[in-house]
Amino acid sequence: MSPSYVDKMADSYRIVGSRISLDSIVYAYLSGQTAESIAQSFPTLTLEQVHGALAFYLAHQSEVDSYLRASQGEVDELRDASRRKDPMFYQKLAAAQAQHS
Repeated sequence: MSPSYVDKMADSYRIVGSRISLDSIVYAYLSGQTAESIAQSFPTLTLEQVHGALAFYLAHQSEVDSYLRASQGEVDELRDASRRKDPMFYQKLAAAQAQHS
């Protein structure tokens, strides 16, 4: 019996035995990071766990990609609602960022 590396909990995927989301691993992978560099970025994970998470992603790619799109949509909606609620804060934030660029 092969070990399980990813659990689906409520509305998210987590790496078994950790609080790290599959999202984090997948986004790092999709940005071109190797399994080794991902493992270095998440020192609580072993290289085996990272490879296991990536294997899970590749085996369930359409399901996980749909989940990621839905999650991003929720994040976008929350960000937009926050900006509508306090536009002055975001204007000040943008001005401060522009000064440091």
